[in-house]
Amino acid sequence: MIKGMIFDIKRFAIHDGPGIRTTVFFKGCPLNCWWCHNPESQASEREMIFRANRCIRCEACLPVCAQGAISWDGGAMSTDGEICTLCGICVEACYAEAREIVGREMTVAQVMAEIERDIAFYDESGGGVTFSGGEPLLQWDFLLALLRACKEKEIHTVVDTCGFATWETLDSIREHVDLFLYDLKLMDDARHREFTGVSNEPILQNLQNLSQRGHHIELRVPIIPGINDDDENIRQTGAFATALPCLKQVDILPYHHAAVEKYNRFHKAYGLPEIRPPSKERMAEIAQILREFDLQVRIGG
Repeated sequence: MIKGMIFDIKRFAIHDGPGIRTTVFFKGCPLNCWWCHNPESQASEREMIFRANRCIRCEACLPVCAQGAISWDGGAMSTDGEICTLCGICVEACYAEAREIVGREMTVAQVMAEIERDIAFYDESGGGVTFSGGEPLLQWDFLLALLRACKEKEIHTVVDTCGFATWETLDSIREHVDLFLYDLKLMDDARHREFTGVSNEPILQNLQNLSQRGHHIELRVPIIPGINDDDENIRQTGAFATALPCLKQVDILPYHHAAVEKYNRFHKAYGLPEIRPPSKERMAEIAQILREFDLQVRIGG
């Protein structure tokens, strides 16, 4: 029985493809983007998060931890990740719901049961299911099984991907995908390596391969001030995108720093603490540059 690691399932999503959708978030990503707004998506394994703003200092979690991983010094609560076994007993004991384990192993049948709850809404709105992450291609066998199950139910499928995978992986799933939401972050390979940890060569090649084979693709470009918002990168992106034969549109998505608090919950350092979101004027300028390449461009929220 194929199982996968999921960190969230959101119903009634309206920004992850056409119509009303259910978005299934896979846990684990091969990239390490400095601006990632989902720190809970990065690691492939389950993790404990602690919301300090919810903690009422009741100390109910202390006596129930058999490993003694939780400590309280009167000023702050801390958990030793080296000895915590993620048993979940402290989560059950927390009255304020300040503790949570992120990530759950699910079967195809369990995920499909969630997806099928809203088939009526998909039919009425032209929606369906979106597999996102993290990076769904990292669990390609689980993704393939879910895509096949959706096709048996005639559910529209979208895969939201960074494209960093072997072509063999993409080739195995592509015939079951109605639309790809494909991330394109930086055109310069050296800068891509610096800010994401990986080369963009397989990403660009896979994108070309999908487009040449007639797959519907919407390109998604996050706009990160000081990293990829310069005119040179935008023009290189436009030139590359306009050569793709089956590109439906380009979405430019302004950077936001709403994830800073999430990083605090995981005791992780945020890579861009000083970066501010791009202005509406700059987003409009970037959109205009891309439209000069005869691209259909949409500015995201």
